[in-house]
Amino acid sequence: MGNIQSRNWVADAISSTILGLALTAAGWAQVPQGIPRELARERAERIADLRSEIEFTLMPHAESTAGHEELIFKLKTGGPLLLDFREGTVNKVVVNGKEAPAKIENGHIVLPGDLLKIAPETSKAKKTDEPLTDNLGRPFKPDAVLGGIKPDELPREGAGPNENLVEIDFTAPIAPAGKAITRFDDKDDGNEYFYTLFVPMDASMAFPCFDQPDVKARFTLIVTAPEDWVVISNSEPQQIFSIAGAKRKTFFVPTPPLSTYVLAFAAGPFFRINGTDPDNVEPTIFVRQSKFKRAREEAREVQEITLKGTKYLEKYFDKRFPFEKYELVLLPGFAYGGMEHAGATFLREESILFRTAPTHSDRLNRDILLLHELTHQWFGDMVTMRWFDDLWLKEGFAQYMAYHALADLKPNENVWKRFYQAIKPAAYGIDATKGTTPIYQDIANLKDAKSAYGAIVYSKAPGVLRQLAFVLGEDKFREGMQKYLKENAFANAEWSDLVQALQQVSGQKLNNWANAYIRRRGMPQVDVDWSCDSQNRIQHFTLKQHDVLGEGGVWPLATQVMLNYAKGAPVRLKAEMDSATATVKEAVGKACPAYVFANDQDQAYGRFLLDARSRKAVMQQIGSTSDVFTRTLLWGSLWESVREAELNPREYAELALRLLPQEKDEALAQSLIGRVATTMHWYVTGQVRAQLAAQAETVAYNQMLHAPEQDMRIIWFRGLRAFAQTPQGRGHLKDLLSGKVKVPGVELRPLDRWNMVTSLVALDDQDAVQLLAAEQKRDSSGDGKKYAYIAQAARPASATKKKYFDDYLHGAQLPEDWVEQSLGAFNYWNQSELTRPYLRPALDALPQVKSERKIFFVLGWLNAFIGGQKSAEAQNEVHAFLNNAALDKDLKLKVLEVSDELDRTVRIRAKYAQSPAAQKNAGGKKQTTPAKPAS
Repeated sequence: MGNIQSRNWVADAISSTILGLALTAAGWAQVPQGIPRELARERAERIADLRSEIEFTLMPHAESTAGHEELIFKLKTGGPLLLDFREGTVNKVVVNGKEAPAKIENGHIVLPGDLLKIAPETSKAKKTDEPLTDNLGRPFKPDAVLGGIKPDELPREGAGPNENLVEIDFTAPIAPAGKAITRFDDKDDGNEYFYTLFVPMDASMAFPCFDQPDVKARFTLIVTAPEDWVVISNSEPQQIFSIAGAKRKTFFVPTPPLSTYVLAFAAGPFFRINGTDPDNVEPTIFVRQSKFKRAREEAREVQEITLKGTKYLEKYFDKRFPFEKYELVLLPGFAYGGMEHAGATFLREESILFRTAPTHSDRLNRDILLLHELTHQWFGDMVTMRWFDDLWLKEGFAQYMAYHALADLKPNENVWKRFYQAIKPAAYGIDATKGTTPIYQDIANLKDAKSAYGAIVYSKAPGVLRQLAFVLGEDKFREGMQKYLKENAFANAEWSDLVQALQQVSGQKLNNWANAYIRRRGMPQVDVDWSCDSQNRIQHFTLKQHDVLGEGGVWPLATQVMLNYAKGAPVRLKAEMDSATATVKEAVGKACPAYVFANDQDQAYGRFLLDARSRKAVMQQIGSTSDVFTRTLLWGSLWESVREAELNPREYAELALRLLPQEKDEALAQSLIGRVATTMHWYVTGQVRAQLAAQAETVAYNQMLHAPEQDMRIIWFRGLRAFAQTPQGRGHLKDLLSGKVKVPGVELRPLDRWNMVTSLVALDDQDAVQLLAAEQKRDSSGDGKKYAYIAQAARPASATKKKYFDDYLHGAQLPEDWVEQSLGAFNYWNQSELTRPYLRPALDALPQVKSERKIFFVLGWLNAFIGGQKSAEAQNEVHAFLNNAALDKDLKLKVLEVSDELDRTVRIRAKYAQSPAAQKNAGGKKQTTPAKPAS
């Protein structure tokens, strides 16, 4: 490689010609960190027909794995080529038979240009609809057998005359947390389990690769592991051989073209639960031995919804399931609810095997998770976004189509009401903050791709897609999806490809729509200006929109307006607007309504507040509103008025507590209980909290014991735990723990008990220490140890907080889910003053947290430490931190996003914590808050 001192380092801004600079004996061009967009674009243009054969050796208790890889590809142009690999070691690199430097520089291996072959006639890989070609020429054998031919007799592919063969021996790290290959030690069955997680660019922590979504490869995986282990990957095992040392070597069938982030394997003594579908579409479930019995109880429902979902999506997309098999692997402590590896979805075990007594809504939420990951087999795995700035192309569609499928499969479940409850609040919540981003996000380097994950792609994108389907009509929307999938099968696509497909089938121009909803951040607030004449008829009716962030611009918008009457059926009118104001002519002359709501059935995307007249009428009539979807939307709009400091939070809580005992919809009741708890814990003074708590505890306790439906008894049990703080409320929890009181018809599960113990510890109950010790003795399982760790984080003691914070930043062997799930207990709602000293250290640790932890962890960290505060002093501390010039843009946006709720809390408390007389004198005006830094 030449003298390291003579390298030609270029400026920090990596130009698109960086790889055109030749490596010579005198020096090399700067090797960038991460994967800059320019590097990715150049590699995508240069590389074609990529195949990768990777071999791993897994040993019990291993902290690393030895690997061997063979990469075969064509190269269109000359010059050096960067291969991505970080945190491991490279022992040998051979390029076309000649040894190359085995060195890692800034997370890359440099393949010298003079050792690479050029095939100028190479064209870009063609899009194909055929996923099952065996690129090694071997027949597919789904029922692999032991023995047969020897491993070294298997046909192996060589490089063609114009192809490059790169051979690498490497070692990759394995750890309980923070690595691409995770090892989980099961304290219950004494076994260990290994699994991978490569999204968004962590495949290069496990093996050398071109770790970008638009360089797809056909992967052949070979794994050596103990003979009593099962190995699962994206494709079926082709052959399994017994080898010396009580080991087995599993050869998997080559995959269709895949992006690196959806490649995966898991290994360990898993038990399997086979599906019963004769077409082999119903998934096989793999689970650790200690949870086999529990998994077998839930398997039928899990496999059934997945099978029905597969058949529905195949019909909807007019495209068969794109892979040769589908398996579900349940993994304890998995970083996300699920990860859609092609042909083998990995799921967080706790998301499938309920740790608390489940309600009907819990089971429907599990259905949504399963359908979401299933949809990814088409949107994400088969058709993959070209770059992570288009992450919404897979996540937004998977979320939207999960609800779409469930609405068809379970038509009596009022699924679109559930869509609103689960999706819209999170979307509106972030889009009203200075930390929001467009759906299309500018990711300059894949090392920052984690920042693209959040409510924008998981909540706003599906919400916007619902608006688009309403504008185009369901039939045209579906035709567009089919066209998009057909044209981009097993290749990569951009948002413009989708818009083009929808335009072609619908005949509608969508550029303005796409620019507003995809390219621009924020959302509109739509207000209704209406009045009635002396004849009690609507005199004028106008919709007005403005940008909630004050950044200007308008949104093309279609909605359904509801005119509601105290007596008689409501009138519903479709309205469209593409300017700041629009008159709804059809409304003029109609009978004067009691109130109006401008987003009936939740078709549009934006903030829709009730005008003052309508808000007053809704608060009087909402208890008699029979349609549950309408009732849910109105409660949501009232809550937005609370968050905008237009409605006293105490009034909302008192209204909810008065009407909740008659609410029969489980999901809505659970939502209202959560909002009452938020009001009590954050928005009101201690004196008001105590008054509300006494009332809330009584309502919850009575409903827990006497509600006629079991699901309602469960959610009221959860509500009691959320409300409990008085001696009486804590006494109810202790009676439940002792068995003195039981929830009729409900068997409390271990996590139900641990959650009550955690609350009592946080509230510093006099019996908390004794109850914690008793629960540790009662539940000594592996899960019990985790829950005990979480419970102790809630202890209101300075020494405890100091120990845990040190754990969070320096406990490398501590599983990430232990940390993640204990953050809320550490920052319990009643401990703001105790945890305030950790606010600034938690903010200062953000670069470390971002670097070392998985997707979503940064937001969880911020929501715990910033969300655990409620004072103006804490608010000032966060804003002072935001003035730090060294803070990167991604982290600054995340802090702005999360701190918005603290800003609201301070504003609400400042306005409504005053006496009624002071509020009257203030004229109801919002009080100012400390100035925010420019965003």
